[in-house]
Amino acid sequence: MRKPISHNLECNDLGENTECKGKFEDQQRSQERPYMHMKITCKEEATQSHSMSPILHQINPTKEKLYKCKECKQAFSYLSCLIQHEKSHNKEKHSDVKKCRKIFSKKPTYIQHQRIQNGEKPYECMECGKAFGRSSDLIQHQKIHTNEKPYQCKACGKAFIRGSQLTEHQRVHTGEKPYECKKCGKAFSYCSQYTLHQRIHSGEKPYECKECGKAFILGSQLTYHQRIHSGEKPYECKECGKAFILGSHLTYHQRVHTGEKPYRCKECGKAFLCASQLNEHQKIHTGEKPYECKECGKAFSRGSQLTYHLRVHTGERPYKCKECGKAFISNSNLTQHQRIHTGEKPYKCKECGKAFICGKQLSEHQRIHTGEKPFECKECGKTFIRGAYLTQHEKIHGEKHYECKECGKTFFRTTQLTYHQRIHTGEKPYKCKECDKAFIYGSQLSEHQRIHRGEKPYECKQCGKAFIRGSHLTEHLRTHNGEKPYECKECGKAFSRGSELTLHQRIHTGEQSYACIQCGKDFRRHSQLIQHMRLHN
Repeated sequence: MRKPISHNLECNDLGENTECKGKFEDQQRSQERPYMHMKITCKEEATQSHSMSPILHQINPTKEKLYKCKECKQAFSYLSCLIQHEKSHNKEKHSDVKKCRKIFSKKPTYIQHQRIQNGEKPYECMECGKAFGRSSDLIQHQKIHTNEKPYQCKACGKAFIRGSQLTEHQRVHTGEKPYECKKCGKAFSYCSQYTLHQRIHSGEKPYECKECGKAFILGSQLTYHQRIHSGEKPYECKECGKAFILGSHLTYHQRVHTGEKPYRCKECGKAFLCASQLNEHQKIHTGEKPYECKECGKAFSRGSQLTYHLRVHTGERPYKCKECGKAFISNSNLTQHQRIHTGEKPYKCKECGKAFICGKQLSEHQRIHTGEKPFECKECGKTFIRGAYLTQHEKIHGEKHYECKECGKTFFRTTQLTYHQRIHTGEKPYKCKECDKAFIYGSQLSEHQRIHRGEKPYECKQCGKAFIRGSHLTEHLRTHNGEKPYECKECGKAFSRGSELTLHQRIHTGEQSYACIQCGKDFRRHSQLIQHMRLHN
């Protein structure tokens, strides 16, 4: 049995002479035999760096000097000689590298290892010129240009260039988080996330911006940040022309056009554009708020929320509008504000066509069509479309600060008192240009103007009947589902509308509110009084 051979195929010539070529050709002839199951030891010492891969010292029958040094323009017939020569320009770089002594069982692995040692990247992409040390890396890279994504997720259909990317992505659906932090117990789906998280504990931010001094955990974060200073936005949407700093931002933005929401919450079924939104949403169910303000003790589910909150204490507003000079706590707030000047409303409702400045406004608006009211009062069980409405409602159960001097009625906000006082003063500042009818509230005028336009945005999916107001649709839907939430405490009779219950209760109280000025006769309904008045006229 032949003993394993330790191969060190060396080109010692830094110039271009026949001795170098002769030596190597002799070596090649002596080595033309199978390499299976042979131990190969890398004895390369970077201070000398004579060991070269055989495939780079290929036979050149024409002896034409094809390989030119970029430093001194000297030409060589063999690539290996050029690489060896180039190292003479950069000896200092390799002076501290030690012997590697790594052992390999297969020749191809040994050759790849030598390329790493020598810094060789013989596999070049024809599209962009990027070079690689391994052919497999080039093949993977070329899929970026061909847009080939052979690895598809069965759960959501998303495709990937590499199988490893698909494996990592599938953890979004399975919830698997194999990388756990020993410091705080937090687990991660990806090793890279775990590595970055560790820097939170250590406080390490090795990448600093030369423009503003801001430091980052990742080099890529610094690259993206520098685009804020340069104004560079290389990722443009083909649908609307909007450009973005990050490719991921473009991907999320494109879902606004497609309506795609691939990330779904297992608790409530709500879907999201990106995984980070789902992760933030899930904290609502878990109640997790790991980021606490040292100033006031308020806790947040996101680190970015804490960052913005701290600016409330410091008064810092780093994002300034060039149009009007108004400053904002966050860049997203500035972006939304700038749409007031541009008139841009990129978020459009598919049900009624109404457009909005931000996605949050669209989400809240869509609840009018779906009937969803996710914000529930713990005191009385009443539900609301918006969290702000719930906050306002909860004050009913607490103190009332603002009192009307005319009738003694109290309110939670000064604006509510102001609107109420118009009942006493008769002031109606919102006037319709079509018919001169005036209203106490701007919202009343907006609804009224739909009469002139014939606009009825709230349509019943059961029968197709349309309404001017969302509340009218809600009441109408009760005719289909038979819901009667307003029950009389006296006799138990139930009604679909609150106004019907109010009229009914007058039967029990004997109250007749609508009196005729001419004869003093009382009526339970205003419509009955109007009909009666016609008798006098």
